[in-house]
Amino acid sequence: MAEPVYPPRRRPLIAIPARFSTNASALRHRAEVASHNLIAGVYAAGGEPVVVHPHAPAGQVSDEEVAARLAWADGLLLPGGGDIAGQWSGQPEHPSLYDVDVEQDAFDIAAARTALARRLPLLSICRGTQVVNVTLGGTLVQDMDEHHDEAMSHHRNHVHDITVDPGTTLHTAVGDSVQASCYHHQCLDTLAPGLVVTARAEEGVIEAVELAEYDGWYLGVQWHPEDTWRTDPTQLGVFEALVAACSAPAS
Repeated sequence: MAEPVYPPRRRPLIAIPARFSTNASALRHRAEVASHNLIAGVYAAGGEPVVVHPHAPAGQVSDEEVAARLAWADGLLLPGGGDIAGQWSGQPEHPSLYDVDVEQDAFDIAAARTALARRLPLLSICRGTQVVNVTLGGTLVQDMDEHHDEAMSHHRNHVHDITVDPGTTLHTAVGDSVQASCYHHQCLDTLAPGLVVTARAEEGVIEAVELAEYDGWYLGVQWHPEDTWRTDPTQLGVFEALVAACSAPAS
């Protein structure tokens, strides 16, 4: 008797907002892009990455519109990108901010609110984690380079070891420690209500956050796991944790 043939298991659909770019190879106009390493990392972890157009003209979009557009998604990944405008956290615009786009900001913030309200599994990376903090009422260090602690400025093109708090979602994903590949000059300052720190750099910069007393799945990291997942399986664990959360049966 022939063995039954089952259809392949559907990959969880992971929504990833595109990033605006002034140009890209073979395109004649402004582009919308996503990191190849990031897309490939989600796919290697078992997810189906789906890049989404971040439509929020002049920084205006309703949560209802974004929720309707993401109704198909099994999870959301907020990736890295340019700086966040100070207006979203009630802070002045710092002269060092770069690649600021209020349309991108507004869409990411609405997407973060949608995911958290729907208990949609949410992974945020670098800028994405800053978006979540701002969305929930936190603030940012606008320019780490001018911080009084000189060590805080060394987070561009820098790799360092961080220790992970036990009993956390991050610890389940990567274990006791991880090598963080960093590229940022903003970071979390005042934590939003409900966010808790689960990993820090040696000089005190927050490297990971989660939500306390939250019945959904959220993990925010300040570093870029997509940079090194091909050579460091620990980094792939971050994406695998998201895919596993998206695959879990609803409670």
